[in-house]
Amino acid sequence: MRFISTFDPKEWSPRQLVMLPLGGISFVFGLIILFFALGLQTSMLPVWAMIVTGVALYLLTLFLLGRVGMASVERLEHLGLTDSLSGLPNRRALHRDVARRAGPGCEVAVALVDLDGFKQVNDTYGHAVGDMVLKLCSDRLVELCGDDSLCYRLGGDEFAVAVVGPIAGNILEGISRRIVEAFHRPIDVGGRHIVIGTSIGLARSSGNDGLSSSELLRQADVAMYASKRGGKMRCTWYIPEFDENRESKRALDVELRKALGNSEFKVHYQPLVDANDRRIVAVEALLRWGRKNGPPIGPNVFIPIAEESGFINNIGLWVLRQSCLDARGWDDLKVSVNISAAQLRNPEFPVQVGHILEETGFLADRLELEVTETCLVLDPIVVGRSLDVLRQFGVSVVLDDFGTGYASIGFLRQFRFEKLKLDRSLITSAEGDDGSRAMMLSSISVARAMAMAVTAEGVETEAQAALARTAGCDQIQGWLYYRAMPAEKIEELLAAARLENGRGGGTAEVA
Repeated sequence: MRFISTFDPKEWSPRQLVMLPLGGISFVFGLIILFFALGLQTSMLPVWAMIVTGVALYLLTLFLLGRVGMASVERLEHLGLTDSLSGLPNRRALHRDVARRAGPGCEVAVALVDLDGFKQVNDTYGHAVGDMVLKLCSDRLVELCGDDSLCYRLGGDEFAVAVVGPIAGNILEGISRRIVEAFHRPIDVGGRHIVIGTSIGLARSSGNDGLSSSELLRQADVAMYASKRGGKMRCTWYIPEFDENRESKRALDVELRKALGNSEFKVHYQPLVDANDRRIVAVEALLRWGRKNGPPIGPNVFIPIAEESGFINNIGLWVLRQSCLDARGWDDLKVSVNISAAQLRNPEFPVQVGHILEETGFLADRLELEVTETCLVLDPIVVGRSLDVLRQFGVSVVLDDFGTGYASIGFLRQFRFEKLKLDRSLITSAEGDDGSRAMMLSSISVARAMAMAVTAEGVETEAQAALARTAGCDQIQGWLYYRAMPAEKIEELLAAARLENGRGGGTAEVA
């Protein structure tokens, strides 16, 4: 009996689970055959004793095999319902639990928790540290959920929390807000203080609307992306309008892909002038979509959709190639092309730029790539490497929209930009606000100290131009001088400037 009480097949290896029962039953039947053989040869053992012994051994074998079989089934079921890294129940377990606990009229609420910045942890510290972070995040989530809810890991950096019962939605919202607040605290991993935020999407079912746990997870996923778009570190309830917006975005993404093949995109160029003599010294490439069917859509609408779907890589390369082709004959004008975060995170992007420069014959020192602060903050390691390779080609890197985000002196030193473009809001607010003016002047002073050129964006009045010129800006860009125009108009401007210079009449100015 001591053997049976300590017998625990759950601790056995898979090979033992197979071989030991087979060996056991073979041994038992061998004994039975041996007993019968001995009984036939001698009269030492009565027949009834051999039968009882054989039956007892057979029943013991059945018991052991049954226990091993049940333990194997339980172990396999446990493995199928558990995430191996965190030890939390998995997606399959969530669907099972909701199906078991929720009945007609029983409220169910599901939250999808996505870790903000986890990819950067893997890229910076490696997957071993990333796995440790996931385990610690799992422990923190279990602690926050308590007895009121169930916590699951769905895979990657996604977790779920489910609540079943009365006022499930209210309980889950309270838990979600505690999660967002708790993840403001850094996670200590081997002496490293790693900050991981959370974006949460929530969805609920009344129990009478026919929503399955799969549909609730899908709705929570849609709401989670709304939280990310809203600035992260927040929780958002699903509303049907999210799906409507998603469908319209999906349709627009399909149209965007067709538009590139149908040559519906055009590149316009806005000139930048020298702050002192107003001579055109550079142009910025701006994408325009001439839709064949439907009203025009501005880049502020279709560019974010292309970035979200990943198609911005194709569009961005097309804009870069077309800009290089258009500008080959524009004397020594520099051409600025905006680069998205998705392109910068692609390790192949510098190679693609090199191929375009070689294919078009455009000089690398005439190309400027404009990046925003957000692009650099999201993935500084990969982006920094890509920018270093591009600089080796001779390409200049420009920080666009300075004054609207995270940039600091340390940030500027880290990435070593060749030019700083002051955001329009900084220029306009400097007109009537002493604090904004001081900020603009200090930004220009820092740029000068770091050997960066400075461009004032969005200049629309003579007063703004005079302010930018007095503050020390090298170039001015804005409607005061030129709006964006097709490539042919740029060529006309340059031809007029050459003609005026040939006559000794100075620089041509066209508003």
